[in-house]
Amino acid sequence: MANGVDMHGKVCLVTGAASGIGRAAALGLAERGATVVTICRSEARGAPVLEAIGQRGGSGRAALLAADLSSQRQVRAAAAAFRERFDRLDVLVNNAGVAGAKPRQVTEDGLERTFAVNHLAPFLLTALLRDMLEASAPARVVTVSSAAHRYAALDFDDLQGVRRYSPFGAYCRSKLANVLFTRELARRLEGTGVTATCMHPGVVATALFRDAPGWVRAFFASPLVLTPERGADTVLHLASAPEVAGLNGCYFVRRKPVRPSRAARDDDAARRLWAASEALTAASEA
Repeated sequence: MANGVDMHGKVCLVTGAASGIGRAAALGLAERGATVVTICRSEARGAPVLEAIGQRGGSGRAALLAADLSSQRQVRAAAAAFRERFDRLDVLVNNAGVAGAKPRQVTEDGLERTFAVNHLAPFLLTALLRDMLEASAPARVVTVSSAAHRYAALDFDDLQGVRRYSPFGAYCRSKLANVLFTRELARRLEGTGVTATCMHPGVVATALFRDAPGWVRAFFASPLVLTPERGADTVLHLASAPEVAGLNGCYFVRRKPVRPSRAARDDDAARRLWAASEALTAASEA
């Protein structure tokens, strides 16, 4: 077993596992002995990581669910497929994300794509699988946020960026939403044995900004940025370390709890965002 907590017998679900932090996290969990289920946009994108997990973790320790998380229909289908194949869920890693697009893009549900993928998809997926997490407790929900949340504030009259939109602003708002989601989720999970945390992975060389301007892509390909493996280190820590269970609702950087922005500590905003997210996903009817 690789360095880390033994996770044999645990079932972990990782979104956005085809590349980058998600792939590194999935491999790390498999190396610790967990059964790893990945959600990737297509079987073709997910097959290589499934093969890599099998090579490192042994046969029968990996599974793939294909879903485009910009579609709430496909999020629901992925959750249903997971429930059909597994009877427990010990760790949910909400990692899948996109950078803000230019021009503004809208999903099949009529939602701004960055907000839909980065916030509403993990919100809905967690809601759909929450009972399994509670039944498997002690369990974990780990959501990949970003220090970019510090540059954002939420306008509840324009969450979709209809009136005011920029790619960077949309991305930052979605990362703030991740922190507020974690804060409110932790409050709602008190006493269940399920721990919800979020984290900043650092500036990591991933495909997230593949559609950004050339100078941005060049920066993310430079030696100044972290490898996906280093970016995934805190994810793996939050997924497995025993001491994390006492830090419900916290935001982490380099394995340490760090105070997020003032906007990210606003409990009223966290509750308002939860209610708005339920309305946008019909999650209360899940």
